[in-house]
Amino acid sequence: MILVTGATGTVGRELLKRLGPDLPVRVMAREPARVADAPRTAETVRADYDDPASLARALEGVDRVFLVTSRVGRDDDARFLRLARSAGVRHVVKLSAAAVADERADDLITRWQRDNEELLRGSGMEWTLLRPRSFMSNTLSWASSIRSEGVVRALYGESVNSCVDPRDIAEVAVRTLTQPGHTGRAYTLTGPQAVSAAGQTAQLAELLGRPLRFEELEPGQARAMWAARHPEPVVEALLGSAERQRRGAKSGVEDTVEELAGRPAGSFREWAADHLSAFARP
Repeated sequence: MILVTGATGTVGRELLKRLGPDLPVRVMAREPARVADAPRTAETVRADYDDPASLARALEGVDRVFLVTSRVGRDDDARFLRLARSAGVRHVVKLSAAAVADERADDLITRWQRDNEELLRGSGMEWTLLRPRSFMSNTLSWASSIRSEGVVRALYGESVNSCVDPRDIAEVAVRTLTQPGHTGRAYTLTGPQAVSAAGQTAQLAELLGRPLRFEELEPGQARAMWAARHPEPVVEALLGSAERQRRGAKSGVEDTVEELAGRPAGSFREWAADHLSAFARP
């Protein structure tokens, strides 16, 4: 039995689309009604990282897990892994982040991810780590301003990031969950080339067939924008991450997706073309 956590998130939704009906799958969600695209044979259960009893029920009979946690600084991983081991889980595939492997990255989010990776390695269960660069789908945060103003606003617009299609992450996750040979491995996942926010804006403009303007944010403006949504330590982590990107820390390209999925990683242009309706005017 495969347990999928994070099923309503960006990668989890894509993973569910790729798990065939012949696989025994259980989907864990705080709000089961929000789960979409699960295999018709999948079981959906309500569970919450703050409710150990619900986690224990979700883990009954499970031998493989796709683990996603997102509450920075919380001990969700520790609680889940203790219960998973007690339940007899054999293999955990964890969604982590590429920054973990960068010794220069020492922000709150990266430290939290590193700690969680260490917990999994020391859990006594088999493990696989998926370390993606930024998701191409993060550009959906621009959709409203593109539709209403024809504008993209971002920090350090010429700095590049080898962002990855979430569908490729899901494709790799399926293989690591269902095929042998991936235990004890950490995979960095990137797109086929590094691209800047200004470059992504230009590609979206071409696909939409209308001009778009890129406006560079000052660090203070980015701080204010993020502070409206995140606590201060997370804002500082995001600013530090953006600065590392400005210095070129996120420009490296890996061929891991092609090696594991048997095809080249998808480009930003391909992802944008498939999601163009989100940016188009009504």
